[in-house]
Amino acid sequence: MKHLPSLKNLYYLVNLHQEQNFNRAAKICHVSQSTLSSGIQNLEEQLGNQLIERDHKSFIFTAVGEEVVQRSRKLLTDVDDLVELVKHQGEPMTGDIRLGCIPTIAPFLLSKVVRHCQSTYSDLTLFLKEDTTERLLDALGKGELDLLLLALPVDTSGFHSMKVGKDPFKLVVHEELTDVIHEPLDYESLPDQSIFLLQAEHCITGHAVTACQLANSAKVNPFAATSLHTLVQMVNSKLGTTFLPQMAIDAGILNDTELRVMQPPGEAPYREIGLVWRQTSSRILTFRTLGLAIQNILEQSNLAK
Repeated sequence: MKHLPSLKNLYYLVNLHQEQNFNRAAKICHVSQSTLSSGIQNLEEQLGNQLIERDHKSFIFTAVGEEVVQRSRKLLTDVDDLVELVKHQGEPMTGDIRLGCIPTIAPFLLSKVVRHCQSTYSDLTLFLKEDTTERLLDALGKGELDLLLLALPVDTSGFHSMKVGKDPFKLVVHEELTDVIHEPLDYESLPDQSIFLLQAEHCITGHAVTACQLANSAKVNPFAATSLHTLVQMVNSKLGTTFLPQMAIDAGILNDTELRVMQPPGEAPYREIGLVWRQTSSRILTFRTLGLAIQNILEQSNLAK
């Protein structure tokens, strides 16, 4: 049998590529800088090719080094999945799950999910990360996360997904404007640049524009907020209107404001909420069980309204 490179040395290489610094990579790997450097040199000797070009102050990855990093990252992820498969055989709702969630869902739903897991699956621990959809999908593909809670649709090519519920969109206006803005609402009756949205990197912007059939871009204000709470403050200052997901309203985002909720035009616009995981993951039963729990949480929220 060939003398294969060790997973440890591949791990060193991947972390060096991620950090682009020997000292930081060594700290992540919990080894000395010399140990990490020796491990990578040993890897180069085993593979018979230079992976890193070095001088006394800096380094760059060679073309083959970049390819080895990409394949090593996938290999290490597959090994992690293999370990998880054996570890949780027969006990799917145990162990750790690294769960990523977008900012327009996390503050309003995650606390309920965590409380449910703590009370129902005491041996299951969730480690949470909040970020944009694009960054979370990248982290999932690299094996840095196990599961994502996102708003759909998004491009999930190469991943499995499970829809867990619908989250309606509502239009929010200042109560003093309700004399001039009537239901059923017509977007054309709104002033130009009067609709505030989040920055384009937040998927809720595209979902809201599509679901609410907002075709006239002249109605959208060029200001782009970074959070739903900022949108609420803009509208509460009588500067315009915005779309909010129902789960944010249910969680109290409009508390202590002078805002009124209205139904947007069209047939009850909404966004889909779903879970996304790698196709190679061995914890499908865990994820689907968690998905059903989230589905139940969302249904109970709808029944409570």
